[in-house]
Amino acid sequence: MPALNRRSFLSHAVAAPAALSPLAAAASEDGLTALFDGKSLAGWTIREGPESAFYVDSGSIAVHHGSNFPTWLASSRQYENFDLRFDFFVQGWIDSALYLNAPEHGRPIENGIAVKLFHKQDHTMRPESMGAIFPVVPPRLINVRNKGEWNAMRVLMDWPSLKIWSNGEIVQDVNLTAVPELRYRLRSGYLGFLSLSYPIRFRNIRIRELPSTDHWTRLYSQPADLTGWKVYSGKPRVEALGRILRLDSLGYFGTVDSYRDFELQMYVRAARYSNGGVYFRVAPGGPPGDHYEIQIHDPEGAVYPTGSLYEHKRSIYPQIRAEEWFLFHMIAHGRDCLVRVNGDTVMEYHQLDRMVESPIMLQAHDADKWIEYKEIRVKRL
Repeated sequence: MPALNRRSFLSHAVAAPAALSPLAAAASEDGLTALFDGKSLAGWTIREGPESAFYVDSGSIAVHHGSNFPTWLASSRQYENFDLRFDFFVQGWIDSALYLNAPEHGRPIENGIAVKLFHKQDHTMRPESMGAIFPVVPPRLINVRNKGEWNAMRVLMDWPSLKIWSNGEIVQDVNLTAVPELRYRLRSGYLGFLSLSYPIRFRNIRIRELPSTDHWTRLYSQPADLTGWKVYSGKPRVEALGRILRLDSLGYFGTVDSYRDFELQMYVRAARYSNGGVYFRVAPGGPPGDHYEIQIHDPEGAVYPTGSLYEHKRSIYPQIRAEEWFLFHMIAHGRDCLVRVNGDTVMEYHQLDRMVESPIMLQAHDADKWIEYKEIRVKRL
């Protein structure tokens, strides 16, 4: 039977689970706060798909079989450390995931963490099995009830510790910093449920927040933050458009404060064939003196495309599209520099020799080749 027909068949074969008493949105139990009221999708937003992708039926959130994956349902706010509990219903073939620390823009699986929700009771633990940190860390064991039954999941995120229980049995106990593929993932973000158009339901979604341990300095998230920036040279056209900082024309716009070892994260969106960069460890007086530059430049055939350390090391070309937001993440620490674009490490360099503090500068390179930035933040190392 073709896959599409099988999905359709299974979606109609799922019996509606017994209705659950609606949860009050503000209800709490043992410090747990309800994230689903049992009646509506209030507090949740459907991302990258039609409004019909998720709906409420018999006290649970249901995935519609025709939602055209990959749609996902995102929490209305972001979380860092937490104790999350929920139930999910499995009857027949399902394929889904729980997203943790998902980004505002870009790929949730690569930028955040995906916990695989799957019907199959594999005998060999695989990185795509039920309970895996997909597609990186296999589960310790599999405990899924797949014959028209509810399953209980608990997720305890307290960075770098991630523990996951399925039906009372621990399936993950991971130090995230000890896994190379996970150590640079976002430490805060949205919770979410993935739809791959297979029938699955969710209920009893509750959370208890834990103390924050990830401390950033906000560089730009609103026009008032411009007091921490200034023009260093040239005549860049700078526009503060609400949450968005937009640069155009030729010039350098940088922070008032100086940094040597730091971690920088921001969302970036650029016009097609735009050319700019992030300057750091800049000589006194600013460009064109000695400095390091991480390129923002989208042509695949460019000598130094986005993520490259200009004149030192070319990046692995990132698969980003013009005028679409992506997550930019860089670390400069001692002689080491690392750049991640949209969840992929595209450049590593270990021979930095300039050890000076300087402003972090954003370069505007060409007129009418704008670059936009959102949620710019820094952490001293």
